[in-house]
Amino acid sequence: MFIVDVMSGKPIYEQLIDQVEKFVLLGVLKEGDRMPSVRKLATELSINPNTIQKAYSELDSKGVIYSVPGRGCFVSDKAKDVLNKFKREKLSELESLVRELSMANVTRKELISCIDKVLKEGENEK
Repeated sequence: MFIVDVMSGKPIYEQLIDQVEKFVLLGVLKEGDRMPSVRKLATELSINPNTIQKAYSELDSKGVIYSVPGRGCFVSDKAKDVLNKFKREKLSELESLVRELSMANVTRKELISCIDKVLKEGENEK
């Protein structure tokens, strides 16, 4: 289910966070679903358990997952709402980026074409 790219410039724990968030938003991981144990996932991906723990801790602090001592980690009942809120906050980042692209003479047509392309890709993932 999870895939890491050790050659990527992105830290592995961030790759895991991104994948969990994507799976929650797409409905692959649903509220109450049990996350793979740290030890199991570390073995499957051949990475340090501390890396998995770091990703899980960050997801826990965001409210995406929660842990039950002795039982493991589970997807929070508010995970999708929390992620939707975080993602919507990125609209201001998009505004800044659009401003920069506009200054670089990227046309409205090019921007809309790019947005349409990304949205179509997103629909295909669902």
